Amino acid sequence: MNNQRWLSFNYFTFFFTWGIFMPYWTGWLTGDKGLSVSAASIIIGAGLLARSFSTLILFPVATNRFSISTVMKGIALLSLVLMISYIPFESYSVLLLITVLFSLIYPNLMPGIEGSATILLANEKLDYGKSRSFGSIGYTVALIVVGLGTSLFQEKAIYWLMLAGIVFIIFSQFQATPLILKTEPKKQNSNTSIGNFKKLFTSKEFLIILIISVLLQGSHTSYYNYGFIYLQDLGINSFYIGLILNVAVLGEILFFAKADSFLANMKISTMYIWAAIGSTLRWVLVFLFPNVFVFIGSQLLHVISFGYAHYATIQFISKRLKTSQIPTAQGMYTSFAMSLINALLTFPAGFLYEVSAKTAFLGMIACTIPALLLTLATKRKYNY
Repeated sequence: MNNQRWLSFNYFTFFFTWGIFMPYWTGWLTGDKGLSVSAASIIIGAGLLARSFSTLILFPVATNRFSISTVMKGIALLSLVLMISYIPFESYSVLLLITVLFSLIYPNLMPGIEGSATILLANEKLDYGKSRSFGSIGYTVALIVVGLGTSLFQEKAIYWLMLAGIVFIIFSQFQATPLILKTEPKKQNSNTSIGNFKKLFTSKEFLIILIISVLLQGSHTSYYNYGFIYLQDLGINSFYIGLILNVAVLGEILFFAKADSFLANMKISTMYIWAAIGSTLRWVLVFLFPNVFVFIGSQLLHVISFGYAHYATIQFISKRLKTSQIPTAQGMYTSFAMSLINALLTFPAGFLYEVSAKTAFLGMIACTIPALLLTLATKRKYNY
């Protein structure tokens, strides 16, 4: 298996589980475990906080001591153990504890695979968009399978498919790994990751990029946590919910497959501007027209709201930073943009959802508009 195929395969296996965990886990907690939306939101929020800490601190420290290949294998095995521990328990407090522990481990697969991609991109000039599109394919397959599974076996199917997906990840991690990812860190000590943190935090350019990324990715909080429940509230069958959620992912597949050529000459700041405008339009439409047809139409904007923002950040990390800084920068991006902001917004979004479901989506423009203004204010000064 060549390195391009290895990367594509690992993207597929990880995002298959991500396509279960992100949109459906709240639904599993409410549907199979019997929790209220607010109680499930607290568990999900606590898990996101744990994820933020883990990807910010534990992942960079681990990759500073061990090869990224070794770290990924350990994460996969521990994730399986923790997922199995869900089986015998129904207590809210125990479910909270397991979710926090699981969130300390499993989500580190994301910076792991993205870090692997950026290292391979920097050293071997692989086609990032091509391999990342396989992640989107894995995500879309998960949505279809879970949609079918929940229509036949209710929400309990979510758990068993997630468990099977983690086994699939373990299999993928023990395939032939690129040699550069198996190389142990050299001449590094416990202060190395701290040094990388300091350098990145003192870089105004990186902080601007990080803040914009955090705001744009955070604007998807309501969609990730409540999209499945929202469509259920609209009276949509579970199987069709999977198909509807797939509209966004199918757009991702096409986008990442062509992104390297399509966006080759587009500036990072321009990508962020498009992402902010597209995201704002997306959530305003869902608010103004609370029906399934508008929701389906808004899914097409996911290519812009998520795809452009994510691709822009990956391009910045791979082209503007040193290879030794990539794992730390990737951990920071995943921690703040994919975890911490989502954790912080989950609580007010859950409150807004119980007041009015559509208002939880409108609230997301509190992220998109500042992101747009910040990009416009800094793009010339930092030339990104």
